[in-house]
Amino acid sequence: MSTLPRLLKTAIFGALVLASLPGWAEPQLELTRAINTAIKNDPWLRQSAQMQAALLDESVAEGALPDPRLTIGAANLPMDTFDTGQEPMTQATIGFTQRIPRGDSRRLARAKKSQMADVQPFRREHRRAQVRETVTHLWLDLWRSQKSIRLIEENRGLFEQLADVAEAGYTSATTGSRQQDIIRASLELTRLEDRLTALTSQRASSRESLGEWIGPAQAQLAVSAEMPGELLSKLPGGGVHTTADALLRHPSIRATDERIDVQAIDVDLARQAYKPEWSVFAQYGYRDRAPNGQDRADLVSVGIGFDLPIFTGNRQDRKLNASAARLEAVKTERVLQVRSLQARARAALARIERLDERIGLYQQTLLPQMEEQASAALTAYNNDDGDFAEAVRARIDQLNADIELVQIQAERARHLASFRYLTADSSDIPSSSPTHEQD
Repeated sequence: MSTLPRLLKTAIFGALVLASLPGWAEPQLELTRAINTAIKNDPWLRQSAQMQAALLDESVAEGALPDPRLTIGAANLPMDTFDTGQEPMTQATIGFTQRIPRGDSRRLARAKKSQMADVQPFRREHRRAQVRETVTHLWLDLWRSQKSIRLIEENRGLFEQLADVAEAGYTSATTGSRQQDIIRASLELTRLEDRLTALTSQRASSRESLGEWIGPAQAQLAVSAEMPGELLSKLPGGGVHTTADALLRHPSIRATDERIDVQAIDVDLARQAYKPEWSVFAQYGYRDRAPNGQDRADLVSVGIGFDLPIFTGNRQDRKLNASAARLEAVKTERVLQVRSLQARARAALARIERLDERIGLYQQTLLPQMEEQASAALTAYNNDDGDFAEAVRARIDQLNADIELVQIQAERARHLASFRYLTADSSDIPSSSPTHEQD
Protein backbone atom coordinates (compact mmCIF):
# COMPACT_ATOMS: atom_id res chain seq x y z
CA MET A 1 0.00 0.00 0.00
CA SER A 2 1.33 3.51 -0.85
CA THR A 3 2.05 6.21 1.70
CA LEU A 4 -1.05 8.32 0.87
CA PRO A 5 -3.68 5.73 1.81
CA ARG A 6 -1.89 5.00 5.06
CA LEU A 7 -1.86 8.71 5.91
CA LEU A 8 -5.55 9.02 5.07
CA LYS A 9 -6.35 5.98 7.20
CA THR A 10 -4.42 7.50 10.08
CA ALA A 11 -6.37 10.74 9.65
CA ILE A 12 -9.69 8.89 9.77
CA PHE A 13 -8.87 7.10 12.99
CA GLY A 14 -7.48 10.33 14.39
CA ALA A 15 -10.84 11.99 13.69
CA LEU A 16 -12.57 9.21 15.59
CA VAL A 17 -10.31 9.72 18.58
CA LEU A 18 -10.78 13.50 18.59
CA ALA A 19 -14.55 13.10 18.27
CA SER A 20 -14.61 10.98 21.41
CA LEU A 21 -12.87 13.61 23.60
CA PRO A 22 -15.17 15.50 26.04
CA GLY A 23 -15.91 19.17 25.46
CA TRP A 24 -15.27 22.07 27.80
CA ALA A 25 -17.35 22.15 30.96
CA GLU A 26 -20.29 24.53 30.81
CA PRO A 27 -23.23 25.31 33.10
CA GLN A 28 -25.83 22.58 32.84
CA LEU A 29 -29.51 22.35 33.61
CA GLU A 30 -30.11 19.42 35.93
CA LEU A 31 -33.54 17.80 35.92
CA THR A 32 -34.05 18.22 39.67
CA ARG A 33 -33.24 21.90 39.44
CA ALA A 34 -35.67 22.37 36.57
CA ILE A 35 -38.47 20.63 38.48
CA ASN A 36 -37.85 22.61 41.68
CA THR A 37 -37.75 25.89 39.74
CA ALA A 38 -40.99 25.08 37.92
CA ILE A 39 -42.80 24.19 41.15
CA LYS A 40 -41.45 27.25 42.96
CA ASN A 41 -42.54 29.62 40.18
CA ASP A 42 -45.93 28.03 39.50
CA PRO A 43 -48.60 30.69 40.13
CA TRP A 44 -51.31 28.01 40.23
CA LEU A 45 -50.03 26.80 43.60
CA ARG A 46 -50.26 30.30 45.06
CA GLN A 47 -53.75 30.66 43.63
CA SER A 48 -54.81 27.41 45.29
CA ALA A 49 -53.39 28.51 48.65
CA GLN A 50 -55.28 31.80 48.35
CA MET A 51 -58.46 29.90 47.50
CA GLN A 52 -58.05 27.70 50.57
CA ALA A 53 -57.54 30.73 52.81
CA ALA A 54 -60.67 32.32 51.33
CA LEU A 55 -62.73 29.19 51.93
CA LEU A 56 -61.56 28.95 55.56
CA ASP A 57 -62.60 32.57 56.16
CA GLU A 58 -65.93 31.89 54.49
CA SER A 59 -66.48 28.86 56.72
CA VAL A 60 -66.32 31.11 59.78
CA ALA A 61 -68.76 33.53 58.18
CA GLU A 62 -71.18 30.74 57.24
CA GLY A 63 -71.33 29.58 60.86
CA ALA A 64 -72.33 32.99 62.20
CA LEU A 65 -75.91 34.16 62.81
CA PRO A 66 -77.41 36.49 60.20
CA ASP A 67 -77.20 40.18 61.04
CA PRO A 68 -80.18 41.42 63.08
CA ARG A 69 -82.65 43.73 61.39
CA LEU A 70 -83.51 47.15 62.86
CA THR A 71 -86.67 49.00 61.84
CA ILE A 72 -87.69 52.58 62.63
CA GLY A 73 -91.06 54.03 61.73
CA ALA A 74 -94.31 55.71 62.68
CA ALA A 75 -97.46 53.70 63.33
CA ASN A 76 -101.12 54.75 63.12
CA LEU A 77 -100.33 58.32 61.99
CA PRO A 78 -103.57 60.31 61.22
CA MET A 79 -103.77 61.28 57.56
CA ASP A 80 -105.87 64.44 58.06
CA THR A 81 -103.52 66.39 60.32
CA PHE A 82 -100.40 64.25 60.74
CA ASP A 83 -100.54 65.31 64.39
CA THR A 84 -98.83 62.69 66.57
CA GLY A 85 -100.91 63.72 69.61
CA GLN A 86 -104.27 63.60 67.91
CA GLU A 87 -104.98 59.85 68.11
CA PRO A 88 -104.16 57.62 71.09
CA MET A 89 -102.77 54.82 68.89
CA THR A 90 -100.19 56.96 67.06
CA GLN A 91 -96.64 56.00 68.04
CA ALA A 92 -93.02 56.22 66.93
CA THR A 93 -91.61 52.68 66.72
CA ILE A 94 -88.22 51.05 66.77
CA GLY A 95 -87.98 47.29 66.24
CA PHE A 96 -85.39 44.54 66.32
CA THR A 97 -85.64 41.21 64.44
CA GLN A 98 -83.24 38.27 64.57
CA ARG A 99 -83.53 35.42 62.07
CA ILE A 100 -82.42 31.93 63.15
CA PRO A 101 -81.54 29.64 60.19
CA ARG A 102 -83.16 26.26 59.76
CA GLY A 103 -82.15 23.35 61.94
CA ASP A 104 -78.41 22.62 61.85
CA SER A 105 -77.80 24.52 58.63
CA ARG A 106 -75.25 26.96 60.13
CA ARG A 107 -72.96 24.21 61.36
CA LEU A 108 -73.34 22.28 58.13
CA ALA A 109 -72.65 25.35 55.99
CA ARG A 110 -69.51 26.00 58.01
CA ALA A 111 -68.43 22.36 57.70
CA LYS A 112 -69.06 22.44 53.94
CA LYS A 113 -66.77 25.43 53.38
CA SER A 114 -64.11 23.89 55.61
CA GLN A 115 -64.35 20.62 53.69
CA MET A 116 -64.03 22.52 50.42
CA ALA A 117 -60.87 24.11 51.77
CA ASP A 118 -59.52 20.62 52.55
CA VAL A 119 -59.69 19.79 48.83
CA GLN A 120 -57.03 22.36 47.99
CA PRO A 121 -53.95 20.66 49.56
CA PHE A 122 -54.62 17.55 47.48
CA ARG A 123 -55.18 19.64 44.37
CA ARG A 124 -51.83 21.35 44.98
CA GLU A 125 -50.09 18.02 45.43
CA HIS A 126 -51.72 16.80 42.24
CA ARG A 127 -50.51 19.94 40.50
CA ARG A 128 -46.95 19.33 41.75
CA ALA A 129 -47.09 15.78 40.41
CA GLN A 130 -48.33 17.08 37.06
CA VAL A 131 -45.57 19.69 36.95
CA ARG A 132 -42.96 17.03 37.70
CA GLU A 133 -44.25 14.88 34.87
CA THR A 134 -44.57 17.75 32.40
CA VAL A 135 -41.16 19.28 33.14
CA THR A 136 -39.53 15.84 33.04
CA HIS A 137 -41.04 15.19 29.61
CA LEU A 138 -39.90 18.57 28.32
CA TRP A 139 -36.44 18.09 29.82
CA LEU A 140 -36.22 14.68 28.14
CA ASP A 141 -37.25 16.15 24.80
CA LEU A 142 -34.41 18.64 25.15
CA TRP A 143 -32.00 15.90 26.29
CA ARG A 144 -32.94 13.65 23.37
CA SER A 145 -32.40 16.40 20.79
CA GLN A 146 -29.16 17.51 22.39
CA LYS A 147 -27.82 13.95 22.66
CA SER A 148 -28.71 13.17 19.05
CA ILE A 149 -27.08 16.41 17.86
CA ARG A 150 -23.94 15.54 19.80
CA LEU A 151 -23.79 12.06 18.26
CA ILE A 152 -24.14 13.46 14.74
CA GLU A 153 -21.54 16.16 15.35
CA GLU A 154 -19.13 13.58 16.77
CA ASN A 155 -19.50 11.48 13.62
CA ARG A 156 -19.57 14.32 11.10
CA GLY A 157 -15.78 14.60 11.26
CA LEU A 158 -15.46 10.97 10.22
CA PHE A 159 -17.75 11.44 7.22
CA GLU A 160 -15.81 14.52 6.21
CA GLN A 161 -12.65 12.47 6.41
CA LEU A 162 -14.26 9.74 4.31
CA ALA A 163 -15.24 12.34 1.73
CA ASP A 164 -11.65 13.62 1.68
CA VAL A 165 -10.35 10.06 1.32
CA ALA A 166 -12.70 9.38 -1.58
CA GLU A 167 -11.78 12.63 -3.31
CA ALA A 168 -8.05 12.19 -2.74
CA GLY A 169 -8.17 8.57 -3.92
CA TYR A 170 -10.15 9.52 -7.01
CA THR A 171 -7.74 12.34 -7.82
CA SER A 172 -4.61 10.26 -7.30
CA ALA A 173 -6.08 7.00 -8.61
CA THR A 174 -4.23 5.16 -5.81
CA THR A 175 -7.14 3.68 -3.78
CA GLY A 176 -9.56 2.70 -6.49
CA SER A 177 -12.04 5.43 -5.57
CA ARG A 178 -14.80 6.18 -8.03
CA GLN A 179 -16.76 9.31 -8.77
CA GLN A 180 -19.89 7.82 -7.20
CA ASP A 181 -17.90 7.44 -3.95
CA ILE A 182 -17.38 11.20 -3.87
CA ILE A 183 -21.06 11.79 -4.63
CA ARG A 184 -22.12 9.29 -1.95
CA ALA A 185 -19.88 10.94 0.66
CA SER A 186 -21.25 14.37 -0.23
CA LEU A 187 -24.81 13.06 -0.11
CA GLU A 188 -24.34 11.57 3.35
CA LEU A 189 -22.85 14.83 4.61
CA THR A 190 -25.88 16.69 3.25
CA ARG A 191 -28.21 14.25 4.98
CA LEU A 192 -26.33 14.76 8.23
CA GLU A 193 -26.72 18.51 7.89
CA ASP A 194 -30.44 18.07 7.26
CA ARG A 195 -30.79 15.90 10.37
CA LEU A 196 -28.84 18.46 12.37
CA THR A 197 -31.16 21.22 11.16
CA ALA A 198 -34.27 19.23 12.11
CA LEU A 199 -32.85 18.31 15.52
CA THR A 200 -31.75 21.90 16.16
CA SER A 201 -35.30 23.04 15.40
CA GLN A 202 -36.67 20.43 17.81
CA ARG A 203 -34.20 21.53 20.49
CA ALA A 204 -35.22 25.17 20.08
CA SER A 205 -38.90 24.24 20.33
CA SER A 206 -38.26 22.13 23.44
CA ARG A 207 -36.39 25.01 25.05
CA GLU A 208 -39.26 27.40 24.41
CA SER A 209 -41.74 24.93 25.91
CA LEU A 210 -39.51 24.34 28.94
CA GLY A 211 -38.96 28.09 29.30
CA GLU A 212 -42.67 28.48 30.07
CA TRP A 213 -42.04 26.64 33.33
CA ILE A 214 -38.52 27.63 34.39
CA GLY A 215 -37.93 30.90 32.55
CA PRO A 216 -36.25 31.48 29.17
CA ALA A 217 -32.79 32.13 30.66
CA GLN A 218 -32.49 28.75 32.37
CA ALA A 219 -34.05 26.96 29.40
CA GLN A 220 -31.13 28.11 27.22
CA LEU A 221 -28.68 26.07 29.32
CA ALA A 222 -27.55 22.73 28.01
CA VAL A 223 -29.03 19.79 29.88
CA SER A 224 -26.75 17.27 31.52
CA ALA A 225 -25.15 14.85 29.07
CA GLU A 226 -26.12 11.74 31.02
CA MET A 227 -29.60 10.60 31.98
CA PRO A 228 -30.35 11.28 35.68
CA GLY A 229 -30.15 8.21 37.87
CA GLU A 230 -33.78 8.53 39.02
CA LEU A 231 -34.90 8.03 35.41
CA LEU A 232 -32.76 4.92 35.00
CA SER A 233 -33.97 3.18 38.15
CA LYS A 234 -35.85 -0.09 38.00
CA LEU A 235 -39.49 -0.37 38.93
CA PRO A 236 -40.35 -1.64 42.42
CA GLY A 237 -41.14 -5.33 42.75
CA GLY A 238 -44.74 -6.38 42.23
CA GLY A 239 -45.39 -3.27 40.10
CA VAL A 240 -48.92 -3.96 38.88
CA HIS A 241 -50.08 -5.46 42.17
CA THR A 242 -48.93 -2.47 44.22
CA THR A 243 -50.33 0.02 41.73
CA ALA A 244 -53.98 -0.47 42.73
CA ASP A 245 -53.20 0.37 46.37
CA ALA A 246 -51.06 3.34 45.38
CA LEU A 247 -53.80 4.74 43.17
CA LEU A 248 -56.13 5.12 46.15
CA ARG A 249 -53.55 7.50 47.66
CA HIS A 250 -53.16 9.48 44.45
CA PRO A 251 -53.76 13.20 45.10
CA SER A 252 -56.47 13.43 42.43
CA ILE A 253 -58.36 10.54 44.07
CA ARG A 254 -57.88 12.06 47.52
CA ALA A 255 -59.22 15.37 46.20
CA THR A 256 -62.27 13.57 44.83
CA ASP A 257 -62.75 11.87 48.21
CA GLU A 258 -62.88 15.30 49.81
CA ARG A 259 -65.38 16.44 47.17
CA ILE A 260 -67.55 13.43 48.02
CA ASP A 261 -67.53 14.55 51.65
CA VAL A 262 -68.49 18.06 50.53
CA GLN A 263 -71.41 16.72 48.51
CA ALA A 264 -72.54 14.54 51.43
CA ILE A 265 -72.73 17.67 53.59
CA ASP A 266 -74.71 19.31 50.78
CA VAL A 267 -77.26 16.49 51.04
CA ASP A 268 -77.56 17.10 54.78
CA LEU A 269 -78.04 20.81 54.09
CA ALA A 270 -80.86 20.00 51.68
CA ARG A 271 -82.56 18.01 54.46
CA GLN A 272 -82.51 21.07 56.70
CA ALA A 273 -84.95 22.76 54.31
CA TYR A 274 -87.71 20.57 55.78
CA LYS A 275 -87.25 22.31 59.13
CA PRO A 276 -88.78 25.73 59.87
CA GLU A 277 -86.74 28.91 59.94
CA TRP A 278 -87.32 30.86 63.15
CA SER A 279 -87.21 34.55 63.91
CA VAL A 280 -87.66 36.59 67.08
CA PHE A 281 -88.62 40.22 67.18
CA ALA A 282 -89.17 43.02 69.70
CA GLN A 283 -90.64 46.47 69.06
CA TYR A 284 -90.89 49.57 71.19
CA GLY A 285 -93.58 52.21 70.44
CA TYR A 286 -93.38 55.74 71.83
CA ARG A 287 -96.69 57.71 72.18
CA ASP A 288 -96.91 61.46 72.55
CA ARG A 289 -99.10 63.19 75.17
CA ALA A 290 -102.82 63.57 74.55
CA PRO A 291 -104.13 67.01 73.42
CA ASN A 292 -105.25 67.62 77.02
CA GLY A 293 -101.74 66.96 78.29
CA GLN A 294 -102.44 63.50 79.64
CA ASP A 295 -99.55 61.05 79.52
CA ARG A 296 -99.97 57.97 77.38
CA ALA A 297 -98.21 54.67 78.07
CA ASP A 298 -95.57 53.54 75.61
CA LEU A 299 -96.07 50.13 73.99
CA VAL A 300 -93.79 47.09 73.64
CA SER A 301 -94.39 44.19 71.25
CA VAL A 302 -92.50 40.87 71.27
CA GLY A 303 -93.01 37.67 69.35
CA ILE A 304 -91.61 34.83 67.34
CA GLY A 305 -92.19 33.72 63.77
CA PHE A 306 -91.48 30.70 61.65
CA ASP A 307 -92.27 29.48 58.18
CA LEU A 308 -94.25 26.36 57.36
CA PRO A 309 -92.45 23.98 54.91
CA ILE A 310 -95.63 22.12 54.04
CA PHE A 311 -95.67 22.04 50.24
CA THR A 312 -92.32 20.33 49.70
CA GLY A 313 -92.98 18.44 46.46
CA ASN A 314 -91.64 21.02 44.02
CA ARG A 315 -89.01 22.61 46.20
CA GLN A 316 -87.44 20.76 49.12
CA ASP A 317 -87.93 17.30 47.61
CA ARG A 318 -86.42 18.38 44.29
CA LYS A 319 -83.41 20.00 45.91
CA LEU A 320 -82.76 16.95 48.07
CA ASN A 321 -83.00 14.65 45.05
CA ALA A 322 -80.64 16.90 43.11
CA SER A 323 -78.10 16.92 45.93
CA ALA A 324 -78.26 13.14 46.23
CA ALA A 325 -77.80 12.78 42.47
CA ARG A 326 -74.74 15.03 42.54
CA LEU A 327 -73.29 12.92 45.35
CA GLU A 328 -73.69 9.78 43.28
CA ALA A 329 -72.21 11.57 40.26
CA VAL A 330 -69.06 12.44 42.20
CA LYS A 331 -68.78 8.86 43.45
CA THR A 332 -69.06 7.64 39.87
CA GLU A 333 -66.41 10.14 38.84
CA ARG A 334 -64.09 8.63 41.44
CA VAL A 335 -64.65 5.14 40.05
CA LEU A 336 -63.83 6.39 36.55
CA GLN A 337 -60.72 8.17 37.82
CA VAL A 338 -59.41 5.02 39.49
CA ARG A 339 -60.08 2.96 36.36
CA SER A 340 -58.34 5.50 34.15
CA LEU A 341 -55.31 5.79 36.41
CA GLN A 342 -55.02 2.02 36.74
CA ALA A 343 -55.27 1.47 32.98
CA ARG A 344 -52.67 4.16 32.29
CA ALA A 345 -50.36 2.78 34.98
CA ARG A 346 -50.60 -0.74 33.59
CA ALA A 347 -49.93 0.55 30.08
CA ALA A 348 -46.88 2.50 31.31
CA LEU A 349 -45.58 -0.61 33.12
CA ALA A 350 -45.99 -2.78 30.05
CA ARG A 351 -44.31 -0.19 27.87
CA ILE A 352 -41.37 0.17 30.28
CA GLU A 353 -40.86 -3.59 30.36
CA ARG A 354 -40.75 -3.79 26.55
CA LEU A 355 -38.40 -0.80 26.32
CA ASP A 356 -36.10 -2.38 28.91
CA GLU A 357 -35.89 -5.43 26.66
CA ARG A 358 -35.05 -3.28 23.65
CA ILE A 359 -32.42 -1.32 25.57
CA GLY A 360 -30.78 -4.56 26.68
CA LEU A 361 -30.84 -5.87 23.12
CA TYR A 362 -29.24 -2.69 21.77
CA GLN A 363 -26.57 -2.43 24.45
CA GLN A 364 -25.62 -6.10 24.65
CA THR A 365 -25.98 -7.27 21.06
CA LEU A 366 -26.97 -4.81 18.36
CA LEU A 367 -24.58 -1.91 19.03
CA PRO A 368 -21.47 -4.11 19.51
CA GLN A 369 -22.29 -5.93 16.29
CA MET A 370 -22.81 -2.72 14.35
CA GLU A 371 -19.62 -1.21 15.72
CA GLU A 372 -17.74 -4.34 14.71
CA GLN A 373 -19.33 -4.26 11.27
CA ALA A 374 -18.51 -0.56 10.77
CA SER A 375 -14.91 -1.04 11.89
CA ALA A 376 -14.49 -4.06 9.61
CA ALA A 377 -15.98 -2.25 6.60
CA LEU A 378 -13.81 0.82 7.21
CA THR A 379 -10.69 -1.28 7.64
CA ALA A 380 -11.46 -3.24 4.48
CA TYR A 381 -11.95 -0.05 2.50
CA ASN A 382 -8.73 1.49 3.80
CA ASN A 383 -6.93 -1.71 2.79
CA ASP A 384 -8.39 -1.50 -0.74
CA ASP A 385 -10.40 -4.64 -0.02
CA GLY A 386 -13.88 -3.17 0.44
CA ASP A 387 -16.49 -0.96 -1.13
CA PHE A 388 -16.76 2.69 -0.15
CA ALA A 389 -20.57 2.61 -0.14
CA GLU A 390 -20.50 -0.36 2.21
CA ALA A 391 -18.15 1.43 4.62
CA VAL A 392 -20.37 4.53 4.62
CA ARG A 393 -23.55 2.47 4.95
CA ALA A 394 -22.12 0.56 7.92
CA ARG A 395 -21.15 3.79 9.65
CA ILE A 396 -24.57 5.33 8.97
CA ASP A 397 -26.26 2.23 10.39
CA GLN A 398 -24.15 2.48 13.52
CA LEU A 399 -24.99 6.17 13.94
CA ASN A 400 -28.70 5.46 13.40
CA ALA A 401 -28.57 2.71 16.02
CA ASP A 402 -26.87 5.05 18.51
CA ILE A 403 -29.54 7.70 17.92
CA GLU A 404 -32.31 5.09 18.13
CA LEU A 405 -30.97 3.95 21.50
CA VAL A 406 -31.14 7.56 22.69
CA GLN A 407 -34.77 7.71 21.51
CA ILE A 408 -35.60 4.46 23.33
CA GLN A 409 -33.91 5.60 26.54
CA ALA A 410 -35.78 8.90 26.44
CA GLU A 411 -39.07 7.11 25.75
CA ARG A 412 -38.45 4.73 28.64
CA ALA A 413 -37.72 7.66 30.96
CA ARG A 414 -40.92 9.43 29.81
CA HIS A 415 -43.02 6.38 30.68
CA LEU A 416 -41.25 6.04 34.03
CA ALA A 417 -42.02 9.70 34.81
CA SER A 418 -45.66 9.10 33.85
CA PHE A 419 -45.82 5.97 36.01
CA ARG A 420 -44.46 7.90 38.98
CA TYR A 421 -47.10 10.58 38.42
CA LEU A 422 -49.83 7.95 38.26
CA THR A 423 -48.65 6.36 41.53
CA ALA A 424 -47.98 9.61 43.41
CA ASP A 425 -48.69 9.26 47.13
CA SER A 426 -50.51 11.95 49.10
CA SER A 427 -51.22 10.07 52.32
CA ASP A 428 -49.25 12.47 54.55
CA ILE A 429 -50.65 15.79 53.34
CA PRO A 430 -52.05 18.12 56.05
CA SER A 431 -55.57 19.33 55.43
CA SER A 432 -56.02 22.89 56.65
CA SER A 433 -52.82 24.91 56.52
CA PRO A 434 -52.47 26.74 53.18
CA THR A 435 -49.45 28.75 54.29
CA HIS A 436 -47.33 25.64 54.81
CA GLU A 437 -47.70 24.41 51.24
CA GLN A 438 -46.69 27.44 49.22
CA ASP A 439 -42.99 26.68 49.43
